Amino acid sequence: MNGPEIHVEFAPALGMFVPQRRRVGATEVVTDGVSTLGHVVESLGVPLTEVGGLVVDRREVSVSYVPAAGESVEVRAVARPQRVSGAPLRFLLDVHLGTLARRLRLLGVDAAYESTDIGDPALATRSAAERRVMLSRDRGLLRRRELWAGAFVYSTRPDEQLRDVLGRFEPELKPWTRCTACNGLLKEAVKDDIADRIEGGTQRSYDVFAQCEECGRVYWRGAHHDRLEAIVTRAVAEFG
Repeated sequence: MNGPEIHVEFAPALGMFVPQRRRVGATEVVTDGVSTLGHVVESLGVPLTEVGGLVVDRREVSVSYVPAAGESVEVRAVARPQRVSGAPLRFLLDVHLGTLARRLRLLGVDAAYESTDIGDPALATRSAAERRVMLSRDRGLLRRRELWAGAFVYSTRPDEQLRDVLGRFEPELKPWTRCTACNGLLKEAVKDDIADRIEGGTQRSYDVFAQCEECGRVYWRGAHHDRLEAIVTRAVAEFG
């Protein structure tokens, strides 16, 4: 860019996206005089999914605003909890967030997940077609214009990722109601009806079962239940 100079200041929460020198206070940015403010902000490293507002000389503007020379721009972070209007709150996670997807499903949150890399265009298209919030750590994916809505997942640790998403969107929690394998809804299952799907030892040891309406997978309180219950208990205590 080589044109009008503006001054841009990013909210502290957005500091991880911009170079060190732009993390504190307003810094000078040279524009081309025709690009929108949304384009300028993204060119500096911040996905628009993480922008909660743009303020130019104390007035709020849209991402389509074209800044003029000498103007001061404040880039605000998304307010939490973030409300997503236009459809029920549902998520779509990319191939790198499988553990997060399973934990969201464990809590009864509608979380679609692509276990193979289908590519950014296909993910963005699915987000738009199904009106799902795209969760990703891929900034390029979150910049795609086809996205219906999106959010950057800030941590690489599953526990922190879960807290991040639950704290940002506050989805309704309905633990133990979704299949962690396929995201389908679970229903109570009669032992005799699923006898061909479980081993003899399991049949003798357990009496309460649930089955996925989509993939048919059977669930019971097995060896991993205590670990999963701990995840559910913590999440419900903080966000339920």
